[in-house]
Amino acid sequence: MLQWTITFLILALIAGLLGFGGVAGTAASIAQVLFVIFLILLVVSALSRALRGKNP
Repeated sequence: MLQWTITFLILALIAGLLGFGGVAGTAASIAQVLFVIFLILLVVSALSRALRGKNP
């Protein structure tokens, strides 16, 4: 999932450099959503490991 976030971030940066505002905005929004989902999954995973007594 992190790979998709990086892909959309790079797409947004390239589209922004080329002046495609709509495409850049859409790709940046998708990258932000995927990043937040990835971050939430990371926190949930770390908490579940900590509650089971394992080191994160």
